[in-house]
Amino acid sequence: MPMFVTLIRWTDQGVRTVKESTKRYREAEKLFQKMGIKTVGFYWTLGRYDAISIGEAPDDETVTAAALAIGSKGNVRTETLRAFSLKEMDRILKKVT
Repeated sequence: MPMFVTLIRWTDQGVRTVKESTKRYREAEKLFQKMGIKTVGFYWTLGRYDAISIGEAPDDETVTAAALAIGSKGNVRTETLRAFSLKEMDRILKKVT
């Protein structure tokens, strides 16, 4: 399954309700499971981003729908990156001429 890394930043609303962030994560995780997304890791971070999520999703459309669903609640903004495994990158490089 394709792997994705999502960079997460809290909105002003998200910071105001920061004490609910672990509760919001658990609710999001339930939604992701229903959508067929498997979370490999989730971490709250220091620096430019407030959290990162690493997960597997069936396709780009599913992970996009999940990001829109979470973002529409107003607590976070996300940036999602498609990540490639070593095996996938080897296949890609074979196509480079």
